[in-house]
Amino acid sequence: MSNKSVCKATIKEDDWLFYISAETMQEEALFKIGRKLTEDELYTAKKGLESGIGTGLGIIYDTILNEMIEK
Repeated sequence: MSNKSVCKATIKEDDWLFYISAETMQEEALFKIGRKLTEDELYTAKKGLESGIGTGLGIIYDTILNEMIEK
């Protein structure tokens, strides 16, 4: 049996590979803290996501691409 995965869909150049919407953030807030976030809290969440993802993006890319090299 081969370790190669079978691609079932074509990924276009402009497709999103990862996306977090305000709606998704609100669903998480409802689940974790029992309420929706205010506009100010959504802004804070957006800044936190940008900072957290931006800081770790190089590490994420390295991990993904190293996995491709090892295959």
